Amino acid sequence: MVETAFISATIPYVNARPHLGHALEYVQTDAYARHMASLGVDVYLLTGSDENSLKNVLAAERAGLSPRELVDRNVDHFVQLLDGLDIGYRRFIRTSVDADHLDGAQRIWERMSAAGDIYSRKYEGLYCVGCEQFYTPAELVDGKCPEHLVEPEPVSETNYFFRLSRYAEPLRKAIETGEIRVVPQTRSNEVTSFIRAGLADISVSRSMDRARGWGIRVPDDPSQVMYVWIDALTNYTNALGWARGGDDYRRYWADAARRVHVVGKGVLRFHAIYWPAMLISAGLPTPTEVVVHGYITASGQKLSKSLGNAVDPAELIERYGVDAVRYFLLADFSPFGDGDFSEERLVARYNTDLANGLGNLLSRATSMTLRYRDGVVPAAGEAGAPEASLARQVRDSAAGSLEAMAGYDHKQALTRVWDLVRRTNAYVDERAPWKLAKAADAGDAAASDALDTTLHHLVAAVRQLGTLVSPFLPGPGAAILAAVGSSPAPVPPAAAWLDGVAGTTVSKPPALFPRLAT
Repeated sequence: MVETAFISATIPYVNARPHLGHALEYVQTDAYARHMASLGVDVYLLTGSDENSLKNVLAAERAGLSPRELVDRNVDHFVQLLDGLDIGYRRFIRTSVDADHLDGAQRIWERMSAAGDIYSRKYEGLYCVGCEQFYTPAELVDGKCPEHLVEPEPVSETNYFFRLSRYAEPLRKAIETGEIRVVPQTRSNEVTSFIRAGLADISVSRSMDRARGWGIRVPDDPSQVMYVWIDALTNYTNALGWARGGDDYRRYWADAARRVHVVGKGVLRFHAIYWPAMLISAGLPTPTEVVVHGYITASGQKLSKSLGNAVDPAELIERYGVDAVRYFLLADFSPFGDGDFSEERLVARYNTDLANGLGNLLSRATSMTLRYRDGVVPAAGEAGAPEASLARQVRDSAAGSLEAMAGYDHKQALTRVWDLVRRTNAYVDERAPWKLAKAADAGDAAASDALDTTLHHLVAAVRQLGTLVSPFLPGPGAAILAAVGSSPAPVPPAAAWLDGVAGTTVSKPPALFPRLAT
């Protein structure tokens, strides 16, 4: 039976166009999903748009639009970015219009209420509209929201509350036993510390007046709408059709081996505490993993629409191409920490690693096989020390990349893959096929045999690279495999990396990685 998995990127507010931070999370999630698929797992990748927030309403008022007009307009920008980044999502769910979500959110509320976990009371607190979150005074920095650097507004109203406090012990055990794995460990420790400090019940609704009439209605109370985070978190199961007994829900959530959320550090609490507690209350399975990334910064400050320092990823894709943007985000940025953006570094890394590294290697492998053996990969003769060294690197890079991705470390995985790019280019220089060909033309049988061995191992290494880079660069990965006469397939074991190479036909590849102007 085929193993199944669910993985999601968070659904962003659509109060403005997407920025580079959204692109980072999209390509991370896509790389993880494609990596799982390369191991034979049937993966469902979900993303969408969080449309029922007060900040969307306020942005619409500033733009002189209705909330519906604003979200409809901005959703298109996010879909275009996903497609422009070659993200292989199964569904894009919209929380203000999709029937699965509107029904599912209310059904989960009703289940939590039936469990005795929803009650009403008056509440006063400090609310940041940017975060759509209440803060205690102790959580503020100089009296301001730590995320958006603005003073939260005091709010006093009667809301419904969720008995989060009831789930402190089950959540603590789930995190500490690894039933819910939070990656990296520092974030897991952060969640555990927050739970151990004591969980307070949380407000889960807003008055219809304060929400400006925008949002999903609380069942049986037309004066209240669901708090946007409570509504939004349910998208993960709603998109799979759980409320209507959908087959996707059973296959990719209830029966899945893994249920993974990829999230930014600013929304960790919602995904590792609030959401699992809601699921336990509603009698549904919890996520198995929450993978937490940092922020892309500019001069050390988080990229943010609210802060006005956002970088438009669509412009970067138009200027440099999708492969340059995907590779830079995955190879240059830590999967877990913050990293400063630099356009100059994007260009330098692309030229060094892709144009001069992998692209040059593919060109050498195909052009020399076409020139010296009419495009047909010869059988190998006797292997020597250079081939043994290359075989060790194939083994180490395949194992190292797999190990890194098991820990959701795309940067380390690509580092290990590029060890093989460099070693294979060095192998070509060591064997010098052009010299062997010249000697073979002069009648040297040993040189001809050595040329066959070199081309055989060279094409095999490039084939392995085509497979290894495919989760990160799906377009180039497929093009590399096509150029060496192969098709996308799971990463072959290191012991089998030479299997089936002899007799394959190579072709001239497209210019995958033209150099960028600095």
